[in-house]
Amino acid sequence: MVPAYAYSLTVDAPAPRVWQVLTEVEHWPELTASMTSVRGLDGPRPVLGARFEVRQPRLRRAVWTVTRLDEGTAFDWESRAPGVLSRGTHLLEPDGSATRLTLAIDQTGILAWPIALLAGTMIRRYVAMEARGIAAASTRR
Repeated sequence: MVPAYAYSLTVDAPAPRVWQVLTEVEHWPELTASMTSVRGLDGPRPVLGARFEVRQPRLRRAVWTVTRLDEGTAFDWESRAPGVLSRGTHLLEPDGSATRLTLAIDQTGILAWPIALLAGTMIRRYVAMEARGIAAASTRR
């Protein structure tokens, strides 16, 4: 068992619309206070192998690399820091005219559990803020 944080909600928008907002990762700081900046190091959109520099309040700068891309449905990325590997999952599941959005992070490595003890509540809160921000943007544009 590894520390894991997930948040799911149903968005009142079709999956292609949610996907559009989800993959505009450089705009996430406009949607949530949990991100200060996101900068694509290999272009602005998630493609396999693309890297993104993410800055968040109270967390160290991280570079996330896209490790899986299922166009229109999901992408995963991961970030390495001393003693911990973080994996983020972004999943869309069509539900009629709505979409089920799930964001999740899991962590492995020698420091995964100490980080969970020190920052788990904040990480859980950030994941929820990000999902709610993506959902809100998907319904208003």
